Amino acid sequence: MNAGQSHITSVTVMSSAAGVFARMSDVRNLHRWSFGTWKTEILPDDLVLGTSLFDGSLIYVHIDKDEARLIIDYHLGAEASKLVPRIQLRVVPGGHVGLGDDQCVLTFIAWRSEAMDDDRWRRLTASHEMEAVLVKSLIESGQM
Repeated sequence: MNAGQSHITSVTVMSSAAGVFARMSDVRNLHRWSFGTWKTEILPDDLVLGTSLFDGSLIYVHIDKDEARLIIDYHLGAEASKLVPRIQLRVVPGGHVGLGDDQCVLTFIAWRSEAMDDDRWRRLTASHEMEAVLVKSLIESGQM
């Protein structure tokens, strides 16, 4: 197992960075795009309990957002009291990379824990690739 291994995927979205950040940091949208937290239940303090689309396992999620830097940390875990920041999203305004202000780059970053086997890691990386495409489609079509 490779401790510290990461996966990064990005997509350009035809929407302002502020708009994408607001949608991706809203707990009510998580079930729309996250395969790991399908069928979400929003608990007190915006803690989310979701069900994995792959194996039905339950996972808790807390969204920690930094609006000034357009960074979102998703703290995850099987127990609400033991969440760790394993997934990060970064929204880069289009103007920072030569695109228009009505565009942005959405980047997903995942870190592999030592306990994650190869099959589970492959599911996660494939999911993030597809989730990025799904988010782009949902936002650009006005569905999210």
